[in-house]
Amino acid sequence: MGAPLAAEVLATTMDADGYDVLVVGGGAAGLSAALVLGRARRRVAVIDGGAPRNAAAAQMHGFLSRDGMPPADLLAAGRAEIAGYGVELIDGQVEAILPGFVVRLAGGRVLSARRILVATGLTDVLPDIAGVRERWGKDLLHCPYCHGWEVRDEPIGVLGTQPLSLQHALLVRQWSDDVIFFLHSYDLTSAERVQLAARDIRIIEGEVARLVVDADRLTGVELFDGRVIERTAVFIRPVTLPHADLLTSLGCEVDASGYVSVDATGHTSSFGVWAAGNVVDPRAQVITAAGAGSAAAIAINADLVQDDLERATPADTVDASGDRDSVL
Repeated sequence: MGAPLAAEVLATTMDADGYDVLVVGGGAAGLSAALVLGRARRRVAVIDGGAPRNAAAAQMHGFLSRDGMPPADLLAAGRAEIAGYGVELIDGQVEAILPGFVVRLAGGRVLSARRILVATGLTDVLPDIAGVRERWGKDLLHCPYCHGWEVRDEPIGVLGTQPLSLQHALLVRQWSDDVIFFLHSYDLTSAERVQLAARDIRIIEGEVARLVVDADRLTGVELFDGRVIERTAVFIRPVTLPHADLLTSLGCEVDASGYVSVDATGHTSSFGVWAAGNVVDPRAQVITAAGAGSAAAIAINADLVQDDLERATPADTVDASGDRDSVL
């Protein structure tokens, strides 16, 4: 650690509010972790910027006992539950996490923690097509497992925007017999054309200009040549960008796509730092993210138990090798 950074850490720590664990991100992963840690009687705070990935969706699906619940209602229930165990919820943005750990928020507040869990999610990068942002989460959809049942047997389109778009079209086909693959910017191979034909998926050549909407409902897809193809739902496989800046600033290793590398508990390559949810796995659904948050919390608490033991063990129990004698 360089001298200027060390001085900043020392100065900020002196006035910081101390916690056992700071959870950055208040979605399903972060709230689930905070619930477990709060019940374990740890001093915990959740810092949340209030921009969940699924905010545009009217309902979430595939969450046992919560199927069809609006995402905002799940978060509201989760916030109320963690508050009942003394977890503090801080609405704000984290500007930086310094080694130690010292967390600096926008606005100047400084917090300190023994361990960190980052559950900041990701951003879906949508194509520059008129109507896409307005219909996102309504009838422009990304997850067949989340929305396929609701549009079953309807005329469905799939936009070809990236290499995984073809697999998306083949997946969507099981929810409807009427699926069209709009090539848009996709370079389809001969072998892929055979695959689509084998599943009776029509191919529409040409670049998509806009989504056609009438009375706040999608009615078709218009191409730049003027053709309008009737569709009531369109799926897209968006490019995803993880919100991993805080993790990389702490030296956490990431994979080729920029997602942080973790073990089975969510522990990163950096001491004391865990990650869970979409910042780790872009395919994680709400229930998956919640489970990952729970697993991370249990691992974090176990790590803190060991740390508590080491702090409480008398110094004269250290053996010649430098290790404390086991007291268990």
